[in-house]
Amino acid sequence: MLKILRLGHAMYVLKSKIGKKYLIDPFFDLNPGFPPQLNTSDFYQSIDCVFLTHGHFDHTSGLNKLVEHKPDIMIVAQYELALILLQQGMKNVLPINLGGSVSFEELTATMVQAKHTSSYGETQGSPVYAGESAGYIFDFKDDYTLYHSGDTALMSDMKLIQDVYDPDIAILSSSGHFTMGPKEAAYAVKKLLNVKYVIPSHTFPTNETAASPESLTRLLKAFPVVDFMVDKDKELQELLKDYSKTAVITLAYGEEKEFDHSL
Repeated sequence: MLKILRLGHAMYVLKSKIGKKYLIDPFFDLNPGFPPQLNTSDFYQSIDCVFLTHGHFDHTSGLNKLVEHKPDIMIVAQYELALILLQQGMKNVLPINLGGSVSFEELTATMVQAKHTSSYGETQGSPVYAGESAGYIFDFKDDYTLYHSGDTALMSDMKLIQDVYDPDIAILSSSGHFTMGPKEAAYAVKKLLNVKYVIPSHTFPTNETAASPESLTRLLKAFPVVDFMVDKDKELQELLKDYSKTAVITLAYGEEKEFDHSL
């Protein structure tokens, strides 16, 4: 029984059937998808492990807040990014690289390739090279296998990822501008993947659908390009409306959905 909670354009919490919580790409401040009521010590301390896809601020800037509340939280990151975090004083950082895996009680997570850039600290000064971007395969024991694409362009490697790991669910970037858009994501679903469910990702909310409209206003003022990536979930849903092999699951910001593997 896998639960997926969406907390932003690219931030998710995967909750396993034994109750472990795995957070992908922490981004809290300026995040219009993060519900303000979760900005509590209890929430931050409830996270068991953090997975980073790459170093950009909208995927890593929440690390400091997590570490402040839970100093020994495990952080899994690509090698170069992991070294940066270790040099900053973060304690429990586990470096892996493309093709490498980490195992937990009921989860094996494998880092897979993505087509994107990666830098760190770009909003605080000159960006620091942070290795290559990545996605992850989350293989839950006796449950679903999930592919989180990370930020990526369309790439034929998705076919290899499907063939080798056989995911049932894909969280696919589909916003355009900084990642592949709905057209490319739809192609990936039809031609490269063979998943039961696809969740559009890297898309930003409207003022009406934002969990924090105030954060959306501040984010758009600081980064006007975000406006190009607003409300793109509907476009992927429309492109795949006649494709019966894969259901498009559009998660609202702050919404959690349960996936029952027994059905």
